[in-house]
Amino acid sequence: MQSDRPLRVLMLTSGDRTPSTRFRVLPFLQHLHAARISATVAESFPQKYDYFPWLGFRPSQKLKRCVRWAHWLYACVRRFDVIFVERELFDNDTVDLELRFRKLARRMVLDLDDAVFLRFPDKIDRLAKLADTVIAGNSWIARWVIERNPNCVIIPTGVQLANFPLRPPRDRSATPVIGWIGTIGNLGYLQVVAPALRELARKTRFEFHVVVPEFTLPSNVDLTGVSCRHIVWNGSTELASLHAFDIGIMPLFCDREWDRFKCPTKLIQYMAIGIPSVATPVGFTGDVLQSGIDGFYAANDQQWQARLEILLQDESLRNRMGAAAREKVARDYCVESNWPLLAKAIEGDGSVST
Repeated sequence: MQSDRPLRVLMLTSGDRTPSTRFRVLPFLQHLHAARISATVAESFPQKYDYFPWLGFRPSQKLKRCVRWAHWLYACVRRFDVIFVERELFDNDTVDLELRFRKLARRMVLDLDDAVFLRFPDKIDRLAKLADTVIAGNSWIARWVIERNPNCVIIPTGVQLANFPLRPPRDRSATPVIGWIGTIGNLGYLQVVAPALRELARKTRFEFHVVVPEFTLPSNVDLTGVSCRHIVWNGSTELASLHAFDIGIMPLFCDREWDRFKCPTKLIQYMAIGIPSVATPVGFTGDVLQSGIDGFYAANDQQWQARLEILLQDESLRNRMGAAAREKVARDYCVESNWPLLAKAIEGDGSVST
């Protein structure tokens, strides 16, 4: 018999600066609350992929484990109905604490928004089979999941559309901006588009904005001759940084298996604010755009150069594509349209243990 109290969920997340938490957990909380799902967020500390330099790497990892043990003790007392695991608790091959958390609740939900199973195959295989429901960030991840657990639901990584208003009109005399937003570890992807940017810079006026916390280009990324500006990423100024873009890019490596499973978060961000994008047609990223309608795909240097040049020179085309992109996000890739799927995945059969 269902209780009158809200469903209690413990959401074990990576940290509020990590994309998986920022886009796949935090924006959903208000909607879950309205659906009588009481979600408690327990973040990794330090955040999952970080460490405190003053403390050192190994002590920081031990601190993360101690914090998770504290979360486990809290869960023992609080008695949650559902344990929600974002990817995994630790960025390594251990699984002991996930197993302990699983015993504390009626249901466990696992959320996968990247190909972590390529890095830790045995661990993620075990977690996928252990979970009552697995949420996949895209259809490519879902294919891997379904071979191990048929209880899989696809919830694309999206944005809270209310927090991503359309980019305001820009001065037509302003220099057009091509932009990329991402993490420090992904700066290497600029290698894919660098030759096209260098060639464009020889004959076309534009600025290239790179929005990232720290800007140290890998040695194999050559942007010689490109008017490049580093914009320091900050959560409070992220939208303003995006609104400075006229065109967004998402270059990927065609021959990397990891890239086939990526959730194209930056692509969705560009589309949400109503600007066109150019992306590499790899894996799920290759399924998002309708090339020529709401953006372009580019598979080689010549295509990158040609399609960026077309967009730089045609403001009306940029506006039409941007409007179509925004409509697609509102329909398929926003929290407002997808939160009922998350609620259903968490609720399972709808019953609540007392």
